[in-house]
Order: sequence, then structure tokens, then C-alpha cells
Amino acid sequence: MADERFPDPHSTLTAKINFDLPHTARAWNYWMGGKDNYQVDRAVGDALAAVYPDIVTMAKQSRQFLIRVVRFLAGEAGMRQFLDIGTGLPTMQNTHEVAQAIAPESRIVYVDNDPLVLTHARVLLSNTTHEGVTTYVDADFHNPELIISDARNVLNFRQPIAVMFMGVLGHVADFDEMRSIVARVMAAVPSGSYLAMYEGTDDDKAYCEACAKWAETGAVPYIVRSTEQIGQCFDGLEMVDPGLVQLTQWRPDTPEVGKVQPISAYGAVARKP
Repeated sequence: MADERFPDPHSTLTAKINFDLPHTARAWNYWMGGKDNYQVDRAVGDALAAVYPDIVTMAKQSRQFLIRVVRFLAGEAGMRQFLDIGTGLPTMQNTHEVAQAIAPESRIVYVDNDPLVLTHARVLLSNTTHEGVTTYVDADFHNPELIISDARNVLNFRQPIAVMFMGVLGHVADFDEMRSIVARVMAAVPSGSYLAMYEGTDDDKAYCEACAKWAETGAVPYIVRSTEQIGQCFDGLEMVDPGLVQLTQWRPDTPEVGKVQPISAYGAVARKP
């Protein structure tokens, strides 16, 4: 059974958490095999998995995608600054752990405004090296200007920054606003910066049905997009090979090549010229 505990010292944040409705971060944590979830999350998670069984694979593969992306950014691309917007619950191999294992001096700013995520972040998102920096910003991704203002306290916006939106912008109801959020953040970072992003797509009826049932629970809806819409968020940027593809097809590790099933989520990494 999942562990029904949350860090206690930050009661002001904990008091803001609604435990009567399923929560995206907790459900995602459940599908990934984590312990930071509640009975309502497990019940809804199981119901959605019955409609779209690949949701469990999607959750696990989304983390593998993040790991490969950060590995590329910190390694081949030489990034030393990361702005991870819409962090979600800390789990295995978080951005700072992957980046600082490759480049110990990496500076990571996590961004979220969910009280549940912030409660855990204060306990679990700790620096892994003496040279680097790991911190978080309490901000809503609907307000990019606040995110940028707060991130400037840690990141040098005169040097390239890797901006990450990992499966969170489906919670933006309006597509034009979604594009605007990405564009405003990328406008603030210098040439040589990168955008890494993925979202769920509308190419599988079962997944669309699962997202509709999720919204029926009263939880914050998740809006699936077309691959074309996701691609538009990278306008003006230079795509890194292999471009916009299913998560399992983005530079898979050698043992996984040809073995992982397709899922309804597409992602890409692109460089700001």
C-alpha cells in the first residue's frame, strides 16, 4: 500500500492541499510506482488505466525521456543552467540529479506553485554537489514574468539556459495561451538556450477518453493537443535530431531501441539561434 504521509513541518502549505480530489502529480507518482499518493489517486489511476492501459507506460517513459534529455543537455549541449517549469513531485532521477552527475556545477531552478509539490520539494530537492545549486521558485507557469524575475536570483540570463516544460502545459485550457507562455519564457533567455518539452497527444481515442474521465472527477483537466500544435511551440527554434517524436523514440538508450511500445505523447528539444 502507498505511504499516506506528507512532510509535517510546513503545515501552512499542507493545509492548502485538497485530498478529496485526485491530483495530477500524485496520480503520476502512483503510475510510476511511487508512494506519495492517496486512495483517491489510486482509485482514479486504476480506472484510467483500465480505459488506457498505456498510461502507466507513458508515466514511466516520460521520466526516461526527461533523463535522456537532461543527459543530452548537460553533456553534448554543455548546458549548466536549467529552468524546470512545472516540476511535479520529486521522484527518481530528478533534473538536478542527472545534470549534476554530469556537470557538478550545474544550477537548477525548479518552478511550481502547487502546495503539495512545494511541501515535498523543500524536503527532497536538495543539492547533490558542493559546486552546484538546486532551488525552487513558488510561481505559476501562467505568469512567466514572475518566474523569470525570481529565477534571475539564481540563474545568469546572459548565459544559455535549458528551459523545460515536461507534460504540464496540457493544464492550460487555451492553446494560444500555452504558446504564449513558452514564447515569453524563451524570449527572456539568450541565444544558445534550449527548450525541452513534451505533451500528451490526441492520436489515440482511448487516451482522449481517459483524459475526459479525468476531468469528470473534478480534478484540473488535462487538454490533449495535436502533434502539429505541440510543434508550433518550437517555432523559431532549431530542432535537435530526431525532432518532434514519440517520447520512446527520442534518442532511446541502446537496450530500448525497437523494444518500447508507442505512446500518445510527443516531445522534442530545440536550440534558440
